[in-house]
Formats: sequence, structure tokens, C-alpha cells
Amino acid sequence: MAELEIVGYLAGFLVAVALSPQLIKTWKTKSTKDISILWTLIYMTGLLLWVIYAIVNRIVPLAIFTTIEFSMATALFIFKLLYK
Repeated sequence: MAELEIVGYLAGFLVAVALSPQLIKTWKTKSTKDISILWTLIYMTGLLLWVIYAIVNRIVPLAIFTTIEFSMATALFIFKLLYK
């Protein structure tokens, strides 16, 4: 594995984990009043486009971690709908 690919995996991991504190807080407090639904939808759309781009270009670290991040953003979106 090339050094640059390791950087890709590390960057992807850190970005994917960045949303986890918000998810945990939302799940515990059952509150999403400070989360914009428009931001969430734009964010999810951007992530989905990154997933498609990564798959088409066979960029494995990007494909893996943007898929994880998209899943977490989807969970946040569902929380937003459930905990109005």
C-alpha cells in the first residue's frame, strides 16, 4: 500500500468519525432542533456524489469512508424526522 493511500484511509476515517459525536448526542438527547434539515440534505447529496465518483474512479479509501459517512448522515436525517 502506497504512503499516499494510507493518508487517504486516515483522512477518510477522521472525516467519517467526525459526525459520530453529533449522532451520539442526538440519540441521547432526542433533540435535533439545532440541526438544519436543508444542511443535512445538501450534505447527504454531496456525500452520495462522492461515493459515485469514488466507485467510478476506483478510489477505494474514498468509496469506503464516504459510504460510512453517508450512512451516518442518513441516520442523522432520520433522527431529524423522528425527533422534531
